[in-house]
Amino acid sequence: MLSEPRPEYHGIRIQETFGNFAFAIACRVLGLRDLGPALSPFNAFLILTGIETLPLRMQKHCENAKAVAEFLAGHPEVAAVNYAGLPGDRYNNLARKYAPKGAGAVFTFSLKGGYDAGVSLVSNLKLFSHLANVGDTRSLVIHPASTTHSQLDDAAKIKSGAAPDVVRLSIGIEDKDDLIADLEQALNA
Repeated sequence: MLSEPRPEYHGIRIQETFGNFAFAIACRVLGLRDLGPALSPFNAFLILTGIETLPLRMQKHCENAKAVAEFLAGHPEVAAVNYAGLPGDRYNNLARKYAPKGAGAVFTFSLKGGYDAGVSLVSNLKLFSHLANVGDTRSLVIHPASTTHSQLDDAAKIKSGAAPDVVRLSIGIEDKDDLIADLEQALNA
């Protein structure tokens, strides 16, 4: 099993490819391929419990995201909001067609103050968590140009949608007025 070509893995020889780790790799990948992954009972319980309330949480995520996007679209420090749930967004027609219950909870916006304004906004937020994750029940914020995309030059950042003035939000299920108030105080700081 370790020294012969594995046809299901494009003919690789596990021993040649993985050396001293060949047996461990074979146990892991061949078992997963043949049997599938298995959750612990507690993790399965948590997933089932979470799925029961998923529709309610998604409704709240989408409602909050739309309210926050509308607020940002009208704020004088914001240059643009990229959220398919807004009528003026280039993807709004598609969102209405394919996601009629809401355009999701993750979106970006651009600040007129550029890079420094993005860094300042993130550092002044109190309710939002500064994390690169998405889809949490808590609202999250990240300034990609100074974190996840900082190794890229400005041209590459712009091409990837992480221009120096862009901030990404993942809106949670907190009270939308609290989220808007937090953004307002941080934008005005």
